[in-house]
Amino acid sequence: MKPSRFPYPGTAAGPRVRRASLSSVIMAAALLGGCASFSTDGGLAPAQAIVKERLGKDVRWARSEGDVDTIEARVGELLSTPMTMDDAVQIALLNNRGLQARFQDLGITEAEVVQAGRLPNPGFSFGRLKQGDEREIERSLHFNLARLLVLPVVTQLEARRFEQVKRDVAMDVLSLAADTRKAYFQAVAAEEAVRYMRQVKQTAEASAELARRMEQAGNFNKLARAREQSFYADAALGLARADQLQRASRERLIRLLGLWGAQVQFRLPERLPDLPGQPGDQPDIERAAMSQRLDIQAAKLGVEQTARNLGLTRTTRFVNVLELGLVRNSFNDAPRQTGWEISLELPLFDWGGARVARAEAIYMQALHRAAQTAVNARSEVREAYGNYRAAYDIARHHRDEIVPLKKRISEEQLLRYNGMLIGVFELLADARSQIVSVNAYIESLRDFWLAQAELDMALIGKATISAPAGPGVPAMEAGGVPH
Repeated sequence: MKPSRFPYPGTAAGPRVRRASLSSVIMAAALLGGCASFSTDGGLAPAQAIVKERLGKDVRWARSEGDVDTIEARVGELLSTPMTMDDAVQIALLNNRGLQARFQDLGITEAEVVQAGRLPNPGFSFGRLKQGDEREIERSLHFNLARLLVLPVVTQLEARRFEQVKRDVAMDVLSLAADTRKAYFQAVAAEEAVRYMRQVKQTAEASAELARRMEQAGNFNKLARAREQSFYADAALGLARADQLQRASRERLIRLLGLWGAQVQFRLPERLPDLPGQPGDQPDIERAAMSQRLDIQAAKLGVEQTARNLGLTRTTRFVNVLELGLVRNSFNDAPRQTGWEISLELPLFDWGGARVARAEAIYMQALHRAAQTAVNARSEVREAYGNYRAAYDIARHHRDEIVPLKKRISEEQLLRYNGMLIGVFELLADARSQIVSVNAYIESLRDFWLAQAELDMALIGKATISAPAGPGVPAMEAGGVPH
């Protein structure tokens, strides 16, 4: 009979085969542990690509003093001229310290991913025992074999979590850009409104002073003068509120831009951008949102990761503690001992059922949250688009109907005044009304650009949608014209 190619367990070759197999396992573990390494971009490349594609802006992670100097130089260059909306967004993406702190989550998560791909250091124990003249020296080297078995799965799970953090960071970058756009339009509109409210106050002040002198001359009654004084008081109050809004909106923009010191003296343009000729038409806006929104993509990724975690929990429900150890004992009166040992926790009391049930509940929770995210996304994008179209129609109505009509009325009143058909107070009242209509158009134009920013954000992620303002009558026009 032909002898077997494989040695029997009792032969001398058997231990060599076992030692070779164990050495192979250890070598494979070392290779697996050495595969994990840090990326050159720290995980910021996806966010940079998304921002470049959707906004045309640059994002930089200040990881060194050289990066900080480069950012400061770029910010100084952008602040040297009156700030445009694009300049404001670019400054925020470069200079906002909260965003820079958010980037550190990428570094933290990547370090955890790399750590998950590396084996823990082996343990070494050394013991020296003495009993009379006998001496025993014990040496052992231990490896976490359970960690080695689940290393590929854990590494994959951590890599998926890193991808989710990348998407979350990209979402935060886009949210900051949207908030900056809204704050910019609010600040520009507030400064423009202050200028018009000063004109309203000046006309009301002139009217009140004229009424005072005419009353002293006996040509005006107290009721008429009180009306003019009331208009002036309302105009002064409106200017004070406009000043307050202008300061608050400018400071909010400053916080988003991360400016301080002399940088806060930046200049804004005198007026908002003009209304576009036609509103954007997006008939299939829900489908576009479902394919583009990063929060939906992140929710899907979270469900997939949870499902994989559930599979891992089912696989390792009985393997909690599994260690492999190499033992080498030496004695002064006996031959040296070598060998290996494995320790395993026996599932006598805890069979892992509770862990599996918890994982299944977490998975269903993630599934429902993902579905709710999709439902919210559809509703948000519909609401944002509805607000956008309504804001456009309102601003166009102010521009094409109300403001020209007030202007024609003012011109006709001027002709009537020149013909001595009306008095100066009626003329001043019409001037105030015209200025208030222009200020209302500024507010409607601001609301349109805010709605535009909210719609753009709703198409790519969760947006904060402002509630539409209720109908109202401007305070400066509610009093009518004194006679």
